[in-house]
Amino acid sequence: MLRAGRDRRRWKTAASKRAALAVLVSLSIFGPAARAEERLTLRVSPRVAFAPADLVVRATIAADKENRAIEIVADSGDFFRSSEIQLDGDQAPKTMYSEFRSVPSGIYVVRAVLKGSRGQELAAREVHFQVVATGLR
Repeated sequence: MLRAGRDRRRWKTAASKRAALAVLVSLSIFGPAARAEERLTLRVSPRVAFAPADLVVRATIAADKENRAIEIVADSGDFFRSSEIQLDGDQAPKTMYSEFRSVPSGIYVVRAVLKGSRGQELAAREVHFQVVATGLR
């Protein structure tokens, strides 16, 4: 009888762990990009790279007549690079790409700011990632 109680608790614990894992996986797969109400989503690939790295930043923008520009910044404290792309309101492409080449090692914050017709911030997102030093010079 005692063993049956332990087995039942073990099964409940394993089942709750599986349920928690399923929630985490679905959040990572269907996370920010799946929420239709978001004006701006941001992805950087690869999330971890070896220096010098070539990074691709993908910003997905909801169509809106107010969209006039998107600014994308990569900053580690020791390295800074930015790009601003003009947008034509709701006629602009939904997905914008920006490449940063030969990025040195460091921990980075990539920030995207969607700007309106008067330069005001309409939406902003940021992603953190790391470029690892290879040890070779």
